[in-house]
Amino acid sequence: MMGALHHTAIVSGGNTGIGAAIARGLLDEGYDVISLSRRKPDWSHPKLTSREVDLLDATATRQAAAELAANFAITHVVHNAGAIRAKLLEEVDDEDVGALAQLHFGAGIALAQAALPNMKQARFGRIVLLSSRAALGAATRTVYSATKAGIIGMARTWALELAPFGITVNVVAPGPIGDTEMFESVMSPESERAKKLAQSIPLGRLGKSSDVARAVTFFSSPDADFITGQTLYVCGGASIGSISI
Repeated sequence: MMGALHHTAIVSGGNTGIGAAIARGLLDEGYDVISLSRRKPDWSHPKLTSREVDLLDATATRQAAAELAANFAITHVVHNAGAIRAKLLEEVDDEDVGALAQLHFGAGIALAQAALPNMKQARFGRIVLLSSRAALGAATRTVYSATKAGIIGMARTWALELAPFGITVNVVAPGPIGDTEMFESVMSPESERAKKLAQSIPLGRLGKSSDVARAVTFFSSPDADFITGQTLYVCGGASIGSISI
């Protein structure tokens, strides 16, 4: 049960793919949800609010976070927005490093910092960060893997700092999720390459956005109040074996 405290969640990248599935899952639980992304969702819900912002822009992100915190009593932050920028080591440049550091670290920090005053006052909060199976290493993922691995360390640090305030911080790390724009930017879900990838996953299929959303909903629950600093791989077993992309 959610109790008397009203729950309002920011979901970065909540317009499509995994983010949209997360937003829908939280809406189904009765939360108010604010989608923070470059584009408005092409779907609606009475309890869904949308704010458009480019999370690669640090200043705009902090301004949007401050606005949301001033107008909503934020209890949940789900930092889902991400990008891959797949390149071999020789091709990685400084702009890739700066962009993904801002998107994966900077935006998450800004959203959490904006929400913390209300969470601390309420002595309740849930922060869920999205990492990736690629945090364990994947070819052509130098900056993506590095920043997604860093998210795990960041969450463990926040978990220690925020536990005294009743705020939990956990990570969901998806494997290959076939029904997303990010996956389609790498390969078609219907391609032979995708079929080979699915066969290499121990459970024998690509993931779905709904698989990830259920894990986020679990960590977001008020009842998940003795779980913090943890990383849950939603990857069909890919994190304990090897996959070929």
